[in-house]
Amino acid sequence: MNICVYCGSSSGNDASVIEAVEEFGKLLAENNHRLVYGGSSLGVMGALANSVMNHGGKVTGVIPHGLFRKEVAHQGITELITVQDMHERKSTMANLSDAFVALPGGFGTLEELFEVITWNQIGIHEKPVTVYNYNGFYDKLISMIDHAFEAGFIRPENRAILNVAHSLDEIFKFSNAKLS
Repeated sequence: MNICVYCGSSSGNDASVIEAVEEFGKLLAENNHRLVYGGSSLGVMGALANSVMNHGGKVTGVIPHGLFRKEVAHQGITELITVQDMHERKSTMANLSDAFVALPGGFGTLEELFEVITWNQIGIHEKPVTVYNYNGFYDKLISMIDHAFEAGFIRPENRAILNVAHSLDEIFKFSNAKLS
């Protein structure tokens, strides 16, 4: 299974995030799930890719030509695909993936997350979408989504698109990915 992961190109302020991400990468590799991600060697993205590679897994990175220097493209992964722009990056990642997971990150992570939720909502794909709510990172976002649901702006079937995982095991359960 190919699992697309959206996450930060910076490491954030909580060092335990990197530890959790490294454990997730180890589980991806040990269970023969390919990581599809944004192709950076920095931050959470780099830690995740390094962990998958260090544990014998496979990683496909997708990075726009214009971000090649800014995000410092990861040269030590299985496959690095260079695309023209962010639109091509996101569609390429989506086309290569069977499920989507958002780890802690910033605006880019949130934008990618909401886009795949919207794509599911309008029928472009029917792939599972999960946020890993590590240490409550996504609590306020989930609260805002539930507020929009309660206010009648998100239908029940569309609210059900987004899974919220509180553990690594739940990420795999929601993604329909097997753990050995």
